[in-house]
Amino acid sequence: MSRSRYDVLVVGSGPAGSTAALELARGGASVAVVDKAAFPRDKACGDVVGPRGLQVLRELGIPEPCGRHVSDVLVVGPTGRRARLPSGEGLTYPGHGIAVTRVDFDAMLHDAATDAGAAALRDRAEHPLWDGSRLDGYRLHGGSEVRADFVIGADGATSIVARAAGLVDARRVLWGFAVRAYVPGTVDLPAIIFWEPTPWQAFPGYGWVFPGAAGGANVGLGLATLSDRTAGARATRALPGFFEHLRRLGLGVEPSVASAGRPLGGWLKMGMVGTTPARGQALLVGDAAGLINPLQGEGIAQALGSGRLAAAAILGRGGHAADQYRSALAADHLPFHQLAAALQAATVGRPRAVAAIARILLRLGRVDALAGGWSVFWNELLAGAPPNTHRAVARALTWVGRVSSARTSTATWFDGLPRDSSDAFTQDSGSVRSAVQA
Repeated sequence: MSRSRYDVLVVGSGPAGSTAALELARGGASVAVVDKAAFPRDKACGDVVGPRGLQVLRELGIPEPCGRHVSDVLVVGPTGRRARLPSGEGLTYPGHGIAVTRVDFDAMLHDAATDAGAAALRDRAEHPLWDGSRLDGYRLHGGSEVRADFVIGADGATSIVARAAGLVDARRVLWGFAVRAYVPGTVDLPAIIFWEPTPWQAFPGYGWVFPGAAGGANVGLGLATLSDRTAGARATRALPGFFEHLRRLGLGVEPSVASAGRPLGGWLKMGMVGTTPARGQALLVGDAAGLINPLQGEGIAQALGSGRLAAAAILGRGGHAADQYRSALAADHLPFHQLAAALQAATVGRPRAVAAIARILLRLGRVDALAGGWSVFWNELLAGAPPNTHRAVARALTWVGRVSSARTSTATWFDGLPRDSSDAFTQDSGSVRSAVQA
């Protein structure tokens, strides 16, 4: 049985894991990233890197991926009413996104990490290894042991690192499931569709039609299930009915089960609820940390940003990496996720309420100021938005949402997150720093 030791072991080489490995390797740490898949490989996704994600790539010195530029978003209501949400240049992000397949995007980041010096291990992390009460690495499926001073869980919504380190309360997690298919057609604007399989009985999520990176379209359905993971199969079963709805809408695609080929699905963990992002030597990034936007399902930008923050915390000179990482995530995401998670939890299981809200939003969205504010708020762009009417509306929406959700059980869950330096396990978190400086 072979044994290796690194400063950091990253479990999972999606956007979050590869970004963390890239920054750690650039910072002089020895890092291994383990993933069961050979790259390039596919993932269920809408295949759009949004403005915040593109800004992280710029800051990392990684060129924008080749793909189609996307900007404004069309929102289609349950009755067919439409609103166009504008996409504008921000103070800290560009005014567009990029449609790029996960096959290409994830391989690009994986290659960047290995080119920087990260060791790529194609294997499955199976059995956690412990040094006393500290997570010290993993025994891989192939039999080798990989130990490290820090373990980063970048292994998705059902993260084994989160479970092993006791960082997830499955009863409180806001689960979702998404399924997507590639279909022929010509799509100019990304579209979000609120769908009612029967009148006033809203589907518990939304559908999408996004421009394909290389022609055609990416079509899918995402639904929220709260803590009930048995409900995920509903999205796959509903896909044929959603295809029929799309044919009636006239959005440039006429999908069918035959033209879509084999759909691909995956679990989502949203809004940070039920997950402590770090404790001791274990840090969670991306989907493993529950960083999916609960309102519109975006996760790539959050994955890139959290991977970078986790690496910075580990390489930081102040020690207490878990505390630093939690604080950085809180500054970036907690106010929005506390509100968005509460809104999501309040509407799941209330199809008539969702149907009414969708109708109201589509009426209000025909006013430019409200559409722009909705776009800034919905896409978690308020912090970097330029001072204008759209930002003012987004701030007002945020304030109303916080006041109305402040006492819900979902919102108050965040009050229990550890935020100080009392973790006993963090006292040796300077080990990577010392090794790098040596």
